Amino acid sequence: MKKQDLSQGKFVLMPIFAMLGGMEIFMDFLINLIYEYGLIAMFFIILLEYACFPVSSEIVLPLSGAVASMNHTSFFVILPLSVIAGLIGTGICYTVGWFGGGAIINAITKRFPKSQKAINASYDKFKENGAAAICIGRVIPLVRTYIALIAGSAKLNPVTYFAASAVGITIWNTLLIGLGYVLRENYKKVGEYYERYKENLIPVFIICAALLIGNIIYQIQKKKRRKKATTALR
Repeated sequence: MKKQDLSQGKFVLMPIFAMLGGMEIFMDFLINLIYEYGLIAMFFIILLEYACFPVSSEIVLPLSGAVASMNHTSFFVILPLSVIAGLIGTGICYTVGWFGGGAIINAITKRFPKSQKAINASYDKFKENGAAAICIGRVIPLVRTYIALIAGSAKLNPVTYFAASAVGITIWNTLLIGLGYVLRENYKKVGEYYERYKENLIPVFIICAALLIGNIIYQIQKKKRRKKATTALR
């Protein structure tokens, strides 16, 4: 991970990791944990990533898929575990935002001025799209870092928040873990291609998320209409 990423900050942990030798050493430490402890390490590291700790999902998620594949762990085991970990992690941020989001966001922007752009983008997405921004924001770099805090500080309904998060997290994790699962030893290519082509990939992610949300809404409405029709016939 490039050193300039430190300027974007994920809470107050960033200066500590910088003093200890930077993010690369920290990420190497996490990668070794995944190799050594497998699913347990994957679960907690993915949880930390979604809890806004300085962990790169573009590295951790493909690696988790690769290790699972090489250990002959089913994709349908690692994926649900990663989604649960993501929901717990983002739930921590959401709760923190609910009880002290404004003060925390102000502290982040004062300590890391360059984070202001990402936070403003998160606010804009949230104002424009409401709950849908939670789902879509999961696939947009930087926005995904702060959207949980903003949703919590805005007191977004918890059921709405976790439902939208589940959809977004599932899309993101399926893509990155799935690629790692297929590429195995070549999992690092996911991060490389992501950095190179992310400007083109983001619209694709957003369209996929929008289609999935639209399908869910359609199925709910269809079920309601069917229920009304059945009631009317009685």
